[in-house]
Amino acid sequence: MKRPTPLFFLLILLFLLSTTSAATTKNATKPATPPTLSPTPSPTSSPTPPTTETPSSSPSTLDPKQIEALQSLNIPTTRDPCIQPSPHNATICDSSKPFRHLISLHLSNCSADLFLSFTALKSLSSLHSLSFTNCHTSPIRFPSDLSLSLTSFSCIRSLRRLSGVWLSRFVNLTDLTVSYTPVITSGLYVILGNMHKLKTLTISHANLTGYLPRHVPLNLTHIDLSDNKLKGKIPTSHTLLQDLEFLNLSSNALNGEIPTEFGDLISLKNVSLASNSFSGSIPDTMSAIPGLVHVDLSNNQLNGTVPRFFSELRRLKVLNLENNELHGVLPFNASFIKRLAVFKVGGNGNLCYNHSLLSSKMKLGIAPCDKHGLPISPPPSKESSGDSESDSSDYDGDGADDGSEKKEHHHGPNKVVLGFAIGLSSIVFLIVFLVLLSKWCG
Repeated sequence: MKRPTPLFFLLILLFLLSTTSAATTKNATKPATPPTLSPTPSPTSSPTPPTTETPSSSPSTLDPKQIEALQSLNIPTTRDPCIQPSPHNATICDSSKPFRHLISLHLSNCSADLFLSFTALKSLSSLHSLSFTNCHTSPIRFPSDLSLSLTSFSCIRSLRRLSGVWLSRFVNLTDLTVSYTPVITSGLYVILGNMHKLKTLTISHANLTGYLPRHVPLNLTHIDLSDNKLKGKIPTSHTLLQDLEFLNLSSNALNGEIPTEFGDLISLKNVSLASNSFSGSIPDTMSAIPGLVHVDLSNNQLNGTVPRFFSELRRLKVLNLENNELHGVLPFNASFIKRLAVFKVGGNGNLCYNHSLLSSKMKLGIAPCDKHGLPISPPPSKESSGDSESDSSDYDGDGADDGSEKKEHHHGPNKVVLGFAIGLSSIVFLIVFLVLLSKWCG
């Protein structure tokens, strides 16, 4: 029997080596699939029958007078507005017979030549809700019937300017919104004096001047008077609003102390008094408001220490106390700060934290305390590096996500190194085998 030649063994080894290297290289170069969330399957349901559109030739069910009014406002009425409103002008109708009537009308992105005639508005006196968005037409005189019928009025970047007397005629409103439209009035009471049913009030970015009124509708659940020129103190009577859930008085010229009766607002969830000139200490009575979620007292002149009760508010998610004159030792531990979505205390030069309870990696924007409870000035290099690593002083958690990303990043190269080691070992083994085989054949 003829003995196998060395070339035969060499070919077999090269085949095995190429197969092993190819498999290893394939596994090494294949990227790790990132974890994904599978889409939630939609529940099986019967197909919705197509909506039957009213032919354009069929008579409209809307009151003919109101059709003429809509036509004068350049609102298309070729189809029944109660069934198919135009894209930019939402209409809602009641179900009265023989003719339906409009109860809601939203005019948006109006043409420059829009003219709201007194006659057209008089025909729309059935409206309960009227809103304007980006309609830069001149303010108009409202018929008394329409003024009394409205329960909701909204004006955003529209009607150029409004007066307090003009708004005061809507005595049955439950919702009033005016934003980015100047309001000329001698005081808020001119507007609110007879609105006893009002529940939500928004007059923001309106160049509003004067003082906060002492008497406001007691049914209010929402107040937004931000970005105006209001001055003076918060009247104690405002703390009688037991149903108030949202209060935004930010970016005004308000001053004085936050009323000690502030804790009487037991339904409050969101409060912002930021960017004013409030002074004094943060009232401890706020601890009596269990549902607080968002508290922003930044950019004022508040002094005293940071109250410990904030850590006992279980629903709190946002706490912003930056840029005040607070001092002393921050009374919070790491678990409380990590629970918040936003936590800001920077800009309080005499405030510091206990370095045995809180890590400097949390980037709180304040210095650690010395043994006397006074802030220690941090090294400039660390402060500058902290600023470059974070765009804001919001606390973003413990950085677990960054660690996981680094771990995934190194997962692929480890396989490449492993494949290279296996290939190199195979080559060494091949050389040794060929040396031994040549001696055996010789």
